[in-house]
Amino acid sequence: MVRRILLALLVVILSAGFCFAETKTITAASDPWPPFMDPNSPTQGLAMEIVRAAFATQGYEVAMEFMPWARAEDGVKAGTYDILPNTWMTESRKADLLYSEPYAANQVKFVKRKGDAFEFQGMESLKGKTVGIIKDYGYGEAFMNNPDFKRDPVPDLLTNVKKLVAERIDLTLEDEIVARSAITAVDPALLDQIEFTQNALSENKLHVTSGLKNPRCQEIVDAFNKGLAEIKANGTFDEIFARYGLK
Repeated sequence: MVRRILLALLVVILSAGFCFAETKTITAASDPWPPFMDPNSPTQGLAMEIVRAAFATQGYEVAMEFMPWARAEDGVKAGTYDILPNTWMTESRKADLLYSEPYAANQVKFVKRKGDAFEFQGMESLKGKTVGIIKDYGYGEAFMNNPDFKRDPVPDLLTNVKKLVAERIDLTLEDEIVARSAITAVDPALLDQIEFTQNALSENKLHVTSGLKNPRCQEIVDAFNKGLAEIKANGTFDEIFARYGLK
């Protein structure tokens, strides 16, 4: 009888321990986006350092899986994964995602061929052009719905840059820090064949998001916000950015 009771207690303890581990683990999904999201870095990038540091203050671990952005976004919206660590805010996304406080910002600039006199001066300056974009990225409604120029979607930035250099598109666009990092890692010679506009299409703040279908979404976002405040207060936030030369 005593043995049966002890075995029952052991099952309860093990079950409770498993549930505890499950609730304290957060699954993240995103595409490679150096230096913010970098599968080739031991830290997996600046954004993941910030996200992990913030969640760690609240007792959470973050498991990261890299995949194409469209699949990551769909997976988080469906609740298959808990968070997108690096999300720009759009009106359409707010219908499916719960947003954290922002922790960084990106200036999205146009990339052009070396020597091209183009400068972005509002949507009218894009008239008649073909702009390479990344499928399902959040460029903003005004850009995506404008009928005066074409948008050519592909899975990643490097494909767009190669198409640009080959004169198959007129422009592409990306945060300059991200673009330079990604190109340098794969084909640094391409940097000699492109330039960035002075004017940006937009400045987009970076957020952690969790799908509204995920029953833990509020818990997860609240934990990140609380942790973000803590790492800003204790100096960890500034230290991480400084190591990337961004502070």
